[in-house]
Amino acid sequence: MPTEEELFASVDALLAEGPQLPPPAERARLREAAGITQARLATALKTTTQTVKNWENGRSEPKPPRLAPYRRLLENWAAEHPKDDTPDAPPPAALPQPETLSPAAASRPEAPGAVPSTAVPEAAVPLQAPAAAPAAARTHTPTLPQTPAEATAHRSAASRRPATPLPAARPTAGKTTVPSAGADPRFPHGPLAVLDGNGHAYAAGGLVLDCPATTVAELVEWTLTASGLGAPKLHRHGRDSDPLIVLTAPATMRLGLPEHLEGHEERRSLRLAEHHPVVKQILKAKWQLTRRGFGPWPRIYRPAQGRERQCVQLAVLPWDALDARSWPGVTAMDPPQIARILTAYARRVITPRGSTAVTGLELMTALRPPTRAVQDPATGAWVPGHNPGSLGTEPVDPAPPEAIPEHPVVAASGWTGGFLDEEAYQWVRDVDLLTDEEMLQPYAVGLDLNTAFLAASARLTVGLSTPEHVTRPLFDKKIPGSWLVDLSHVQVDPRLPSPFTPTGEHPTGPAWYATHTVAYAQELGYNIAPVEAYLRHTTGAYLDPWHDRLKTAYADTLADLGVTKDLTDTEFLAAMERHKHADPAMAAVLAAIKATVKGGIGKLRERPQGRNHREGEPWPAMTRPTWRPDIRAAVISKARVNMHRKLANMARLTGRYPLAVLSDCVVYPSPGPSPLDFLPYAASGKPQPGGFRLGPTPGLAKLEGVQEMAWTVDLMEKGLNPARHIKSGDAVLDEGE
Repeated sequence: MPTEEELFASVDALLAEGPQLPPPAERARLREAAGITQARLATALKTTTQTVKNWENGRSEPKPPRLAPYRRLLENWAAEHPKDDTPDAPPPAALPQPETLSPAAASRPEAPGAVPSTAVPEAAVPLQAPAAAPAAARTHTPTLPQTPAEATAHRSAASRRPATPLPAARPTAGKTTVPSAGADPRFPHGPLAVLDGNGHAYAAGGLVLDCPATTVAELVEWTLTASGLGAPKLHRHGRDSDPLIVLTAPATMRLGLPEHLEGHEERRSLRLAEHHPVVKQILKAKWQLTRRGFGPWPRIYRPAQGRERQCVQLAVLPWDALDARSWPGVTAMDPPQIARILTAYARRVITPRGSTAVTGLELMTALRPPTRAVQDPATGAWVPGHNPGSLGTEPVDPAPPEAIPEHPVVAASGWTGGFLDEEAYQWVRDVDLLTDEEMLQPYAVGLDLNTAFLAASARLTVGLSTPEHVTRPLFDKKIPGSWLVDLSHVQVDPRLPSPFTPTGEHPTGPAWYATHTVAYAQELGYNIAPVEAYLRHTTGAYLDPWHDRLKTAYADTLADLGVTKDLTDTEFLAAMERHKHADPAMAAVLAAIKATVKGGIGKLRERPQGRNHREGEPWPAMTRPTWRPDIRAAVISKARVNMHRKLANMARLTGRYPLAVLSDCVVYPSPGPSPLDFLPYAASGKPQPGGFRLGPTPGLAKLEGVQEMAWTVDLMEKGLNPARHIKSGDAVLDEGE
């Protein structure tokens, strides 16, 4: 018979063989509950982000020496965030509401320019609907559920009905590596559909759904009850994306909408007049429009009942819902291709909710929801509370130097102390500083940094609180803020732009700078003595999840176009030369992702719109928590400093100096027509660290364009920036500088 000690030893051995970590999905849940990104966790454990992703999707398991620290971290997070401790966020009706804000509007951005927030009253005031819907509005309406319970059952049944496949056409998925349409059982047909003029709705994976709706009200009912469209939330404290229906020109006319907005009032406001028959029809059917009305991106909803949302987003293509600059060629494509493009974007980024700028801003909030459910210790009820790491639900006034002259903070204080001028480079070297050797080079080659603003947002610490005014502060590069400091004593080679001004001109006295700009002066070895500062002591890497998602989307889309990380520099240049022609649809997705980056950062300081605005009066954009000019300044400051650091390293490594810089594009004289003719490489053939490097990831470079050196010098002598025209060679355009 075995002894008791032997049995205990056997049991201990059996326990040791069991799982030492929670399941992969639980690991991801715990990390998200703690507000930590995969990139930050990877940094803490001194591994790669991909390794952390593998741990969380079950592809691999951590091993010593990282196993024990990772287990301890998960155990601590499990104690702080037990699985049943915090339910999903409360229904919209439980969130704090402005007096005119409906529950449905409070939980979603209302229209272009708005973001998910409980403080967007200007975009959320509904137009009043009559008490009853006339029979005419229901004439062509299919039998639809009338209660939330019936709607849920109807939606479940509809999701089980097979959709009509596309006629043996080309596969709409192509080479795109996006999840299948049924990835989420609640949304079996994907996030969106494109409606043609024959009642066919083209959805993800090449599916065609029969849509019997002939009015906008019927279309909304069908979308919510029978379409199986929508997308899951991106954060456990966030909300699912409402379904998007894209209207082609024939669909627009089928639904009784004008093919183009007509009339002076409609052109000016970019929306239908309130007396338009379609607007009346929507209101009579007891649906509501946001205060922005029925424009290119109308949002149609009914107040939420408990957790049951009733909201549909439309995009009207003939009304220029998809800007050709961000979505090149998409509007002219056929519905299946449009569906493929928008679905790929929605899977990788987020379901579009307006322009790419609006969508970029919404993505920030979707990945950092402002609230989470917390338990009131007095009542035991679950109430909305601040979600750590987010910007919250209330707007924060900027410090006077961070604002713009139109802002009420400036007008109320009579501020005359100057403003932050953290903008991207627009610099051209003085022609007199060109050497004979440079003038004799046959070519000028432009390099463009991939999504430079996205690269600058990685691991960027920004302020999350109100600014605190400090006089004679000691400079601390770890504190985000705005510093009044004299950097005119910092010497820079005149063949390089100054790192402290967007024009590249040398500063002449005290000025306001963001933390990264001042830290760079200190990095160059100079003493820094700020006169005063506005500092934010509650900080966080707010943009990290935004960076991670867009970086992955950018890399995956480039890979679909044949541009992968394993290519040599020669192969990379060749792949970039042909990538736009490899698949025009995915090339459009790539363009939209890049526009989302730039537009999202730009929206952080959206200026007043319209001619009637007066200085000192508030405007809609500044009433949202994401109106944060200081965060925009921090991103641009870091991007400009990153550019200057590379320029200085290139001079040190190669003795070459730039001819011009425009934002993320730099032009160099070159003995040949390729970047390979002047970029620094070690004897082993590997790129020298510190300078510009070719590659497909954010922050690395690609070829922007090549022109003759004589052409470039001619532009410089005329005061034009060759970096603006190096790609096309067209220098007739107005510089606007």
